[in-house]
Amino acid sequence: MSRVARIKLVYIGGGSTRAPGTMASFIHHRGADFDGSAVVLVDLVPERLDLVRRLAERMARARGLDISITATTDRRAALDSCDAVLTSFRPGGFEARALDERISNAHGLIGQETQGPGGFFMALRAVHVMKEIAQDIAAVAPGARVFNYTNPVNIVAEAWTHHTDLPLVSLCEGPTYFVRELAQAAGLDAERISARMVGLNHACWSVEHRYDGDDLMPHVHAAWERRRNDESVPIRDRRLLRLATAMDAIPASYFLYYYFRDEILAEQLAAPTTRAEDILSWVSGYWQHYEEQAESDDPVLDPARSRGGIHELELAIDAMHAVFNDTGEELPVNVPNRGALPGFPDDLVVEVTGRVSARWIEPLPQPPLPRHVRGLVEMLAEYQALAAEAAWSGTRRDAIRALAANPLVLSVDKAEAVYDDLARAHAAYLPERLLR
Repeated sequence: MSRVARIKLVYIGGGSTRAPGTMASFIHHRGADFDGSAVVLVDLVPERLDLVRRLAERMARARGLDISITATTDRRAALDSCDAVLTSFRPGGFEARALDERISNAHGLIGQETQGPGGFFMALRAVHVMKEIAQDIAAVAPGARVFNYTNPVNIVAEAWTHHTDLPLVSLCEGPTYFVRELAQAAGLDAERISARMVGLNHACWSVEHRYDGDDLMPHVHAAWERRRNDESVPIRDRRLLRLATAMDAIPASYFLYYYFRDEILAEQLAAPTTRAEDILSWVSGYWQHYEEQAESDDPVLDPARSRGGIHELELAIDAMHAVFNDTGEELPVNVPNRGALPGFPDDLVVEVTGRVSARWIEPLPQPPLPRHVRGLVEMLAEYQALAAEAAWSGTRRDAIRALAANPLVLSVDKAEAVYDDLARAHAAYLPERLLR
Protein backbone atom coordinates (compact mmCIF):
# COMPACT_ATOMS: atom_id res chain seq x y z
CA MET A 1 0.00 0.00 0.00
CA SER A 2 1.43 3.39 -1.00
CA ARG A 3 2.12 6.02 1.64
CA VAL A 4 0.23 9.28 1.86
CA ALA A 5 2.28 12.31 2.87
CA ARG A 6 0.46 15.12 4.64
CA ILE A 7 2.60 18.16 4.04
CA LYS A 8 2.42 21.91 3.93
CA LEU A 9 3.47 22.99 0.44
CA VAL A 10 4.12 26.64 -0.39
CA TYR A 11 3.96 27.42 -4.11
CA ILE A 12 5.81 30.67 -4.89
CA GLY A 13 4.53 31.71 -8.30
CA GLY A 14 1.09 30.37 -7.52
CA GLY A 15 -0.61 33.18 -9.44
CA SER A 16 1.27 32.67 -12.70
CA THR A 17 -0.12 31.48 -16.04
CA ARG A 18 1.34 28.04 -15.38
CA ALA A 19 -0.04 27.77 -11.82
CA PRO A 20 -3.46 26.34 -12.83
CA GLY A 21 -1.73 23.58 -14.80
CA THR A 22 0.64 22.91 -11.92
CA MET A 23 -2.19 22.60 -9.42
CA ALA A 24 -4.03 20.37 -11.89
CA SER A 25 -0.92 18.19 -12.10
CA PHE A 26 -0.67 18.03 -8.30
CA ILE A 27 -4.34 17.12 -7.91
CA HIS A 28 -4.90 14.87 -10.94
CA HIS A 29 -1.65 12.90 -10.86
CA ARG A 30 -0.56 12.89 -7.22
CA GLY A 31 -3.57 14.09 -5.24
CA ALA A 32 -4.13 10.71 -3.59
CA ASP A 33 -0.46 10.64 -2.52
CA PHE A 34 -0.87 13.97 -0.71
CA ASP A 35 -4.44 13.71 0.59
CA GLY A 36 -4.79 15.72 3.79
CA SER A 37 -2.10 18.21 2.77
CA ALA A 38 -2.23 22.01 2.71
CA VAL A 39 -1.13 24.12 -0.25
CA VAL A 40 -0.45 27.84 0.11
CA LEU A 41 -0.28 29.84 -3.14
CA VAL A 42 2.00 32.89 -3.05
CA ASP A 43 2.32 35.62 -5.67
CA LEU A 44 1.99 39.36 -6.21
CA VAL A 45 -1.51 39.81 -7.73
CA PRO A 46 -4.37 38.92 -5.32
CA GLU A 47 -7.00 38.56 -8.07
CA ARG A 48 -5.01 35.94 -9.96
CA LEU A 49 -4.11 34.10 -6.78
CA ASP A 50 -7.78 33.89 -5.87
CA LEU A 51 -8.64 32.56 -9.32
CA VAL A 52 -6.03 29.79 -9.10
CA ARG A 53 -7.23 28.96 -5.59
CA ARG A 54 -10.84 28.61 -6.72
CA LEU A 55 -9.83 26.45 -9.68
CA ALA A 56 -7.70 24.15 -7.53
CA GLU A 57 -10.33 23.86 -4.81
CA ARG A 58 -12.92 22.71 -7.35
CA MET A 59 -10.50 20.21 -8.90
CA ALA A 60 -9.74 18.72 -5.47
CA ARG A 61 -13.41 18.61 -4.46
CA ALA A 62 -14.36 16.85 -7.71
CA ARG A 63 -11.89 14.09 -6.82
CA GLY A 64 -12.97 13.78 -3.23
CA LEU A 65 -9.61 14.96 -1.91
CA ASP A 66 -9.09 16.66 1.43
CA ILE A 67 -6.47 19.17 0.28
CA SER A 68 -6.62 22.65 1.79
CA ILE A 69 -5.75 25.45 -0.66
CA THR A 70 -5.20 29.03 0.46
CA ALA A 71 -3.58 32.08 -1.13
CA THR A 72 -1.61 35.08 0.11
CA THR A 73 0.77 37.80 -1.00
CA ASP A 74 2.66 37.54 2.33
CA ARG A 75 5.52 35.18 1.46
CA ARG A 76 7.17 34.90 4.87
CA ALA A 77 3.88 34.23 6.64
CA ALA A 78 3.08 31.55 4.06
CA LEU A 79 6.45 29.83 4.54
CA ASP A 80 6.10 29.50 8.30
CA SER A 81 6.69 25.85 9.32
CA CYS A 82 6.22 24.51 5.78
CA ASP A 83 7.63 21.17 4.61
CA ALA A 84 8.09 21.91 0.91
CA VAL A 85 8.56 24.98 -1.27
CA LEU A 86 7.89 24.99 -5.00
CA THR A 87 9.48 27.99 -6.73
CA SER A 88 8.35 28.84 -10.25
CA PHE A 89 8.15 32.54 -10.98
CA ARG A 90 9.30 35.11 -13.53
CA PRO A 91 10.37 38.52 -12.13
CA GLY A 92 9.07 41.15 -14.51
CA GLY A 93 6.80 38.69 -16.30
CA PHE A 94 6.84 38.02 -20.03
CA GLU A 95 7.31 41.75 -20.54
CA ALA A 96 10.81 41.43 -19.06
CA ARG A 97 11.53 38.43 -21.26
CA ALA A 98 10.44 40.43 -24.32
CA LEU A 99 12.98 43.11 -23.37
CA ASP A 100 15.67 40.44 -22.96
CA GLU A 101 14.98 39.19 -26.47
CA ARG A 102 14.60 42.57 -28.21
CA ILE A 103 17.64 44.21 -26.61
CA SER A 104 19.85 41.18 -27.26
CA ASN A 105 18.81 41.21 -30.91
CA ALA A 106 19.54 44.93 -31.12
CA HIS A 107 23.16 44.14 -30.24
CA GLY A 108 23.42 41.38 -32.85
CA LEU A 109 23.03 38.61 -30.26
CA ILE A 110 20.61 35.70 -29.86
CA GLY A 111 17.56 36.68 -27.80
CA GLN A 112 16.39 33.73 -25.72
CA GLU A 113 14.81 32.95 -22.35
CA THR A 114 17.64 30.92 -20.75
CA GLN A 115 20.55 31.34 -23.18
CA GLY A 116 22.86 34.27 -23.93
CA PRO A 117 22.23 37.76 -22.49
CA GLY A 118 18.51 37.10 -22.01
CA GLY A 119 19.17 34.01 -19.91
CA PHE A 120 21.84 35.90 -17.97
CA PHE A 121 19.48 38.72 -17.04
CA MET A 122 16.73 36.31 -16.15
CA ALA A 123 19.26 34.71 -13.79
CA LEU A 124 20.11 38.09 -12.23
CA ARG A 125 16.44 38.85 -11.62
CA ALA A 126 15.57 35.37 -10.37
CA VAL A 127 18.52 34.94 -8.03
CA HIS A 128 17.84 38.37 -6.49
CA VAL A 129 14.42 37.07 -5.40
CA MET A 130 15.67 33.58 -4.51
CA LYS A 131 18.17 35.13 -2.11
CA GLU A 132 15.29 36.77 -0.24
CA ILE A 133 13.36 33.50 -0.27
CA ALA A 134 16.36 31.71 1.24
CA GLN A 135 16.43 34.26 4.07
CA ASP A 136 12.73 33.73 4.72
CA ILE A 137 13.03 29.93 4.74
CA ALA A 138 16.04 30.01 7.05
CA ALA A 139 14.06 32.19 9.48
CA VAL A 140 10.70 30.39 9.58
CA ALA A 141 11.06 26.93 7.94
CA PRO A 142 14.70 25.76 8.11
CA GLY A 143 13.71 22.13 7.56
CA ALA A 144 11.85 22.77 4.30
CA ARG A 145 12.90 21.14 1.01
CA VAL A 146 12.95 23.41 -2.04
CA PHE A 147 11.87 22.21 -5.49
CA ASN A 148 12.92 24.86 -7.99
CA TYR A 149 11.46 25.46 -11.44
CA THR A 150 12.46 29.11 -11.74
CA ASN A 151 14.67 29.59 -14.78
CA PRO A 152 17.51 29.40 -15.52
CA VAL A 153 17.24 26.44 -13.14
CA ASN A 154 20.95 25.57 -13.31
CA ILE A 155 22.18 29.07 -12.39
CA VAL A 156 19.56 29.41 -9.66
CA ALA A 157 20.69 26.09 -8.15
CA GLU A 158 24.38 26.98 -8.60
CA ALA A 159 23.94 30.22 -6.64
CA TRP A 160 21.74 28.69 -3.94
CA THR A 161 23.88 25.60 -3.25
CA HIS A 162 27.08 27.65 -2.90
CA HIS A 163 25.60 30.17 -0.48
CA THR A 164 23.01 28.36 1.66
CA ASP A 165 22.75 25.06 3.51
CA LEU A 166 19.07 24.72 2.65
CA PRO A 167 18.26 21.67 0.49
CA LEU A 168 17.26 22.62 -3.07
CA VAL A 169 16.86 20.63 -6.26
CA SER A 170 16.25 22.27 -9.63
CA LEU A 171 14.07 20.34 -12.05
CA CYS A 172 13.33 20.34 -15.78
CA GLU A 173 11.65 17.86 -18.12
CA GLY A 174 14.31 18.57 -20.77
CA PRO A 175 16.03 15.15 -20.63
CA THR A 176 12.69 13.53 -21.50
CA TYR A 177 11.48 16.25 -23.85
CA PHE A 178 14.68 16.33 -25.91
CA VAL A 179 14.32 12.62 -26.66
CA ARG A 180 10.75 13.19 -27.85
CA GLU A 181 11.82 16.13 -30.00
CA LEU A 182 14.44 14.07 -31.82
CA ALA A 183 12.02 11.18 -32.22
CA GLN A 184 9.53 13.53 -33.87
CA ALA A 185 12.21 14.98 -36.12
CA ALA A 186 13.28 11.49 -37.19
CA GLY A 187 9.77 10.09 -37.55
CA LEU A 188 10.43 7.51 -34.81
CA ASP A 189 8.29 6.27 -31.92
CA ALA A 190 9.52 8.04 -28.78
CA GLU A 191 8.12 5.24 -26.59
CA ARG A 192 10.62 2.81 -28.17
CA ILE A 193 13.62 4.98 -27.29
CA SER A 194 15.52 4.62 -24.03
CA ALA A 195 18.21 7.22 -23.39
CA ARG A 196 20.41 8.63 -20.66
CA MET A 197 21.15 12.34 -20.95
CA VAL A 198 23.79 14.14 -18.88
CA GLY A 199 25.49 17.53 -18.71
CA LEU A 200 23.93 20.81 -17.63
CA ASN A 201 20.35 21.98 -17.73
CA HIS A 202 19.46 22.87 -21.33
CA ALA A 203 22.96 21.67 -22.25
CA CYS A 204 22.89 17.88 -22.03
CA TRP A 205 23.70 15.07 -24.45
CA SER A 206 22.71 11.42 -24.53
CA VAL A 207 25.49 9.06 -23.47
CA GLU A 208 23.26 6.02 -23.97
CA HIS A 209 20.55 5.78 -26.62
CA ARG A 210 18.69 2.65 -27.71
CA TYR A 211 15.77 1.95 -30.03
CA ASP A 212 14.03 -1.34 -29.26
CA GLY A 213 17.22 -2.29 -27.45
CA ASP A 214 19.53 -1.56 -30.40
CA ASP A 215 21.66 1.49 -31.14
CA LEU A 216 19.42 4.45 -31.98
CA MET A 217 21.93 6.30 -34.13
CA PRO A 218 21.64 4.26 -37.37
CA HIS A 219 17.91 5.15 -37.33
CA VAL A 220 18.75 8.84 -36.85
CA HIS A 221 21.34 8.78 -39.67
CA ALA A 222 18.81 7.15 -41.99
CA ALA A 223 16.19 9.76 -41.09
CA TRP A 224 18.67 12.56 -41.83
CA GLU A 225 19.42 11.12 -45.27
CA ARG A 226 15.68 10.86 -46.00
CA ARG A 227 14.77 14.30 -44.71
CA ARG A 228 17.79 16.55 -45.18
CA ASN A 229 16.44 18.06 -48.42
CA ASP A 230 12.73 17.71 -47.65
CA GLU A 231 11.44 21.26 -47.25
CA SER A 232 8.14 19.97 -45.89
CA VAL A 233 10.07 19.00 -42.73
CA PRO A 234 10.42 22.02 -40.40
CA ILE A 235 13.89 23.55 -40.49
CA ARG A 236 14.22 23.10 -36.72
CA ASP A 237 13.66 19.33 -37.08
CA ARG A 238 16.26 19.12 -39.84
CA ARG A 239 18.76 21.00 -37.69
CA LEU A 240 18.16 18.60 -34.81
CA LEU A 241 18.77 15.65 -37.11
CA ARG A 242 21.89 17.28 -38.55
CA LEU A 243 23.33 17.93 -35.10
CA ALA A 244 22.47 14.46 -33.79
CA THR A 245 24.10 12.76 -36.78
CA ALA A 246 27.19 14.97 -36.56
CA MET A 247 27.70 14.20 -32.87
CA ASP A 248 26.15 10.70 -32.71
CA ALA A 249 24.07 11.69 -29.71
CA ILE A 250 20.70 13.17 -28.83
CA PRO A 251 21.22 16.90 -28.20
CA ALA A 252 19.39 19.29 -25.95
CA SER A 253 17.52 21.37 -28.51
CA TYR A 254 19.02 24.53 -26.96
CA PHE A 255 22.32 23.54 -28.57
CA LEU A 256 20.83 24.74 -31.85
CA TYR A 257 21.47 28.31 -30.66
CA TYR A 258 25.20 27.51 -30.58
CA TYR A 259 25.72 25.19 -33.54
CA PHE A 260 23.37 27.17 -35.84
CA ARG A 261 23.91 30.57 -34.22
CA ASP A 262 24.21 32.69 -37.38
CA GLU A 263 21.17 31.16 -39.06
CA ILE A 264 18.95 31.48 -35.99
CA LEU A 265 20.07 35.03 -35.29
CA ALA A 266 19.22 36.01 -38.87
CA GLU A 267 15.77 34.42 -38.46
CA GLN A 268 15.18 36.27 -35.19
CA LEU A 269 16.18 39.60 -36.71
CA ALA A 270 13.81 39.03 -39.63
CA ALA A 271 10.83 37.96 -37.48
CA PRO A 272 8.13 40.57 -36.73
CA THR A 273 7.75 39.39 -33.11
CA THR A 274 9.85 37.63 -30.50
CA ARG A 275 8.81 34.46 -28.69
CA ALA A 276 7.86 36.41 -25.55
CA GLU A 277 5.77 38.83 -27.59
CA ASP A 278 3.92 35.87 -29.09
CA ILE A 279 3.24 34.43 -25.62
CA LEU A 280 2.05 37.82 -24.37
CA SER A 281 -0.56 37.83 -27.13
CA TRP A 282 -1.95 34.54 -25.75
CA VAL A 283 -1.95 35.40 -22.03
CA SER A 284 -5.36 37.09 -21.90
CA GLY A 285 -6.84 33.98 -23.51
CA TYR A 286 -5.27 31.78 -20.83
CA TRP A 287 -6.88 33.83 -18.05
CA GLN A 288 -10.23 33.87 -19.83
CA HIS A 289 -10.10 30.05 -20.01
CA TYR A 290 -9.17 29.82 -16.32
CA GLU A 291 -12.05 32.13 -15.39
CA GLU A 292 -14.46 29.96 -17.37
CA GLN A 293 -13.24 26.74 -15.78
CA ALA A 294 -13.29 28.20 -12.26
CA GLU A 295 -17.09 28.24 -12.58
CA SER A 296 -17.20 24.51 -13.40
CA ASP A 297 -17.80 21.82 -10.80
CA ASP A 298 -14.95 19.82 -12.36
CA PRO A 299 -12.53 22.19 -14.15
CA VAL A 300 -10.79 20.79 -17.22
CA LEU A 301 -7.85 22.67 -18.69
CA ASP A 302 -7.61 22.65 -22.48
CA PRO A 303 -3.90 22.34 -23.44
CA ALA A 304 -4.56 24.65 -26.41
CA ARG A 305 -5.94 27.39 -24.13
CA SER A 306 -3.70 27.02 -21.08
CA ARG A 307 -0.06 26.63 -20.07
CA GLY A 308 0.50 22.87 -19.99
CA GLY A 309 -3.03 21.62 -19.46
CA ILE A 310 -2.94 19.24 -16.48
CA HIS A 311 0.75 18.44 -16.91
CA GLU A 312 2.67 21.55 -15.78
CA LEU A 313 5.65 20.95 -13.49
CA GLU A 314 4.84 17.23 -13.28
CA LEU A 315 8.48 16.39 -12.57
CA ALA A 316 8.47 18.63 -9.48
CA ILE A 317 5.34 16.89 -8.21
CA ASP A 318 6.95 13.48 -8.86
CA ALA A 319 10.06 14.59 -6.97
CA MET A 320 7.96 15.72 -3.99
CA HIS A 321 6.19 12.36 -3.99
CA ALA A 322 9.54 10.55 -4.08
CA VAL A 323 10.84 12.59 -1.12
CA PHE A 324 7.83 12.75 1.16
CA ASN A 325 6.57 9.24 0.39
CA ASP A 326 10.14 7.87 0.32
CA THR A 327 9.95 5.98 -2.98
CA GLY A 328 13.61 6.08 -4.05
CA GLU A 329 12.54 6.88 -7.61
CA GLU A 330 15.21 7.77 -10.17
CA LEU A 331 14.55 11.14 -11.84
CA PRO A 332 16.49 13.76 -13.82
CA VAL A 333 17.77 16.33 -11.33
CA ASN A 334 20.02 19.39 -11.16
CA VAL A 335 22.19 19.09 -8.05
CA PRO A 336 25.88 19.40 -7.12
CA ASN A 337 27.88 16.81 -9.02
CA ARG A 338 29.66 15.07 -6.13
CA GLY A 339 31.59 12.89 -8.59
CA ALA A 340 28.59 11.64 -10.57
CA LEU A 341 29.63 13.16 -13.92
CA PRO A 342 33.33 12.56 -14.70
CA GLY A 343 35.41 15.57 -15.69
CA PHE A 344 33.30 18.21 -13.94
CA PRO A 345 33.88 19.82 -10.52
CA ASP A 346 32.26 18.12 -7.55
CA ASP A 347 30.52 21.33 -6.46
CA LEU A 348 29.19 22.26 -9.92
CA VAL A 349 25.45 21.80 -10.39
CA VAL A 350 24.96 19.23 -13.17
CA GLU A 351 21.94 17.56 -14.74
CA VAL A 352 22.06 13.81 -14.14
CA THR A 353 19.83 11.00 -12.96
CA GLY A 354 19.39 11.01 -9.19
CA ARG A 355 17.80 8.69 -6.68
CA VAL A 356 15.16 10.68 -4.80
CA SER A 357 14.00 9.58 -1.35
CA ALA A 358 13.33 10.84 2.17
CA ARG A 359 17.11 11.08 2.63
CA TRP A 360 17.06 13.64 -0.22
CA ILE A 361 18.85 13.23 -3.55
CA GLU A 362 21.78 11.02 -4.50
CA PRO A 363 23.26 11.82 -7.95
CA LEU A 364 24.05 8.49 -9.61
CA PRO A 365 27.33 7.71 -11.44
CA GLN A 366 27.16 8.54 -15.14
CA PRO A 367 29.30 7.79 -18.19
CA PRO A 368 31.53 10.69 -19.25
CA LEU A 369 30.54 13.03 -22.05
CA PRO A 370 32.45 12.27 -25.26
CA ARG A 371 35.27 14.72 -25.87
CA HIS A 372 33.79 16.14 -29.08
CA VAL A 373 30.75 17.48 -27.21
CA ARG A 374 32.29 18.11 -23.81
CA GLY A 375 34.13 21.33 -24.69
CA LEU A 376 31.05 23.49 -25.18
CA VAL A 377 29.44 22.04 -22.05
CA GLU A 378 32.61 22.90 -20.09
CA MET A 379 32.47 26.48 -21.37
CA LEU A 380 28.84 26.72 -20.31
CA ALA A 381 29.74 25.24 -16.92
CA GLU A 382 32.34 27.94 -16.28
CA TYR A 383 29.88 30.61 -17.41
CA GLN A 384 27.22 29.10 -15.12
CA ALA A 385 29.52 29.35 -12.10
CA LEU A 386 30.49 32.95 -12.93
CA ALA A 387 26.89 33.98 -13.54
CA ALA A 388 25.75 32.47 -10.25
CA GLU A 389 28.37 34.35 -8.26
CA ALA A 390 27.60 37.64 -10.04
CA ALA A 391 23.88 37.16 -9.43
CA TRP A 392 24.24 36.34 -5.73
CA SER A 393 26.80 38.89 -4.59
CA GLY A 394 28.71 40.38 -7.55
CA THR A 395 29.14 43.84 -9.03
CA ARG A 396 28.63 45.22 -12.51
CA ARG A 397 32.24 44.32 -13.26
CA ASP A 398 31.70 40.69 -12.17
CA ALA A 399 28.53 40.50 -14.22
CA ILE A 400 30.20 41.79 -17.39
CA ARG A 401 33.02 39.29 -16.95
CA ALA A 402 30.48 36.48 -16.66
CA LEU A 403 28.48 37.67 -19.66
CA ALA A 404 31.62 38.01 -21.78
CA ALA A 405 32.36 34.35 -20.99
CA ASN A 406 29.02 33.21 -22.38
CA PRO A 407 29.64 31.32 -25.64
CA LEU A 408 26.89 33.32 -27.38
CA VAL A 409 28.66 36.59 -26.52
CA LEU A 410 32.48 36.14 -26.27
CA SER A 411 33.10 39.86 -26.70
CA VAL A 412 33.93 42.37 -23.98
CA ASP A 413 32.55 45.27 -26.04
CA LYS A 414 29.25 43.51 -26.75
CA ALA A 415 29.02 42.26 -23.16
CA GLU A 416 29.38 45.80 -21.78
CA ALA A 417 26.99 47.36 -24.27
CA VAL A 418 24.20 44.81 -23.95
CA TYR A 419 24.67 44.63 -20.18
CA ASP A 420 24.20 48.34 -19.69
CA ASP A 421 21.11 48.47 -21.90
CA LEU A 422 19.51 45.47 -20.19
CA ALA A 423 20.46 46.70 -16.71
CA ARG A 424 18.71 50.02 -17.42
CA ALA A 425 15.65 48.19 -18.73
CA HIS A 426 15.46 45.93 -15.66
CA ALA A 427 16.68 48.32 -12.96
CA ALA A 428 13.51 47.81 -10.90
CA TYR A 429 14.29 44.09 -10.54
CA LEU A 430 18.03 44.26 -9.81
CA PRO A 431 20.07 45.08 -6.69
CA GLU A 432 21.96 48.35 -6.66
CA ARG A 433 25.34 46.58 -6.68
CA LEU A 434 24.66 45.39 -10.25
CA LEU A 435 23.68 48.85 -11.46
CA ARG A 436 26.64 50.92 -10.23
